[in-house]
Amino acid sequence: MLARRIVAKVRQALLNTKDFLIGKTALGIIALLRLFPADGAIAFAGRFARRFGPLFGRHRVALDNLRQAYPEKPEAEIEAIALDMWENMGRLAAEYIYLDDLFDFDKATESGDRIEVDGKEVFLRIAGEDRPHIVFTGHIGNFELLPVAGAALGVKVTALFRPPNNPYIADFIHNRRNASMGDLLASRQGAAFALSRILERGGNIGVLVDQKFTNGVRTTFFGRECETSPLLPKLVRHFECDVYPARCIRLPGNRYRLIIEDRLDLPRNDKGIVDVPATAQLLNDVVERWVRENPGQWMWFHKRWKLSDNPRRRTR
Repeated sequence: MLARRIVAKVRQALLNTKDFLIGKTALGIIALLRLFPADGAIAFAGRFARRFGPLFGRHRVALDNLRQAYPEKPEAEIEAIALDMWENMGRLAAEYIYLDDLFDFDKATESGDRIEVDGKEVFLRIAGEDRPHIVFTGHIGNFELLPVAGAALGVKVTALFRPPNNPYIADFIHNRRNASMGDLLASRQGAAFALSRILERGGNIGVLVDQKFTNGVRTTFFGRECETSPLLPKLVRHFECDVYPARCIRLPGNRYRLIIEDRLDLPRNDKGIVDVPATAQLLNDVVERWVRENPGQWMWFHKRWKLSDNPRRRTR
């Protein structure tokens, strides 16, 4: 027993050391990039990720997902989309450093050199209504700019996010997000109750809906079975709040188009109650439409289609 505790402590110490080295190295690179203008640093990060991303095992996951999503596409096009994805990821990582600089949309003039907002009237409608709303998005383009836009246009949104496993990187990202996005809520045990309290008070929440959710609702995405979180449909069913789709499209020249669509007409059962599985499928259908329009701007290395092997737990 004593030996086991010693081994556990040594293992934890090694993991802590690994986190420290990786975290401090990443923060050092970030500090170095901060010395350069935003355009140059973001472009460099994109080229770097495009070159070295394919060396990681996740590249094989991305290629396999792309082949199954687009069986009609030739291998050269599949490879090109995967490279675009890595460049998008590199740019996204560098853009965390410059979030405040990138968002230059002026509410008064309704313009900006980098930012276009399509659906500004929807943002303003949400801001003017004294009732709860849910805005959802996917890992497309620079999705982090959406809550920044909402805050700038008067929409206070509490964004649900999954913090990185590395505590040093997690602290940096949280501080960068918190400075310009409003309230943040980490995706961990008890988050659903916290979101419920926000909606109960008439607040607004923002969620990402395109990740695998263990023992979630069985749905399809690009024609393949997957598991989707029932959280958003269940919250809507309970609070009867409006749901709005929003996304970011990356444009040439380090520019961005932020789009918020009109509220969704959610499927309901014969009693008029929101249908949770059908709503989860509708969310997938919306995100799939977005991804098909800009496939190189989505994170194909997610194991989105990996199914849980515990159907009994899923049923309960």
